[in-house]
Amino acid sequence: MGESAACDFLQKLGYQILCRNYRKPCGEIDVVALDGKTLVFAEVKKRASNAFGGPLLAVTAAKQRKIAQTAQWYIAENSPKFDSIRFDVICLLGTEITHIPNAFSPRRSTL
Repeated sequence: MGESAACDFLQKLGYQILCRNYRKPCGEIDVVALDGKTLVFAEVKKRASNAFGGPLLAVTAAKQRKIAQTAQWYIAENSPKFDSIRFDVICLLGTEITHIPNAFSPRRSTL
C-alpha cells in the first residue's frame, strides 16, 4: 500500500512511473520514475508512528549502497533516456507523505 500511495503522489507531481519493485541479487528499488529528464530511484518507507525512529532512519548507509548498486543494474538492462540521476526517499508516516528529493548520493554514505 505504501508504494501505491507513493506512486500516486509522484504521478500527481508529473512523474512518469517506469517500474515498481525492481529486484536484483544486490537489492531492490521500490519505484523507478522519470521527473522530466531526471531518472529517479525512490525508496519508500512506511511507518505507523515515530516510536522506533521514523521512516527516514530506516534508509541506512548499507541500504543506500544496495539501492545504488541495483540502480546500476536497472540502467544497464533498460537503457533509459535521461540527463541526470537522483535518489529520493518517500516517507509515509500514518497518512502523511514526505518526499525528500536527492535524499542521498551513491558517493555519500548517509542521508
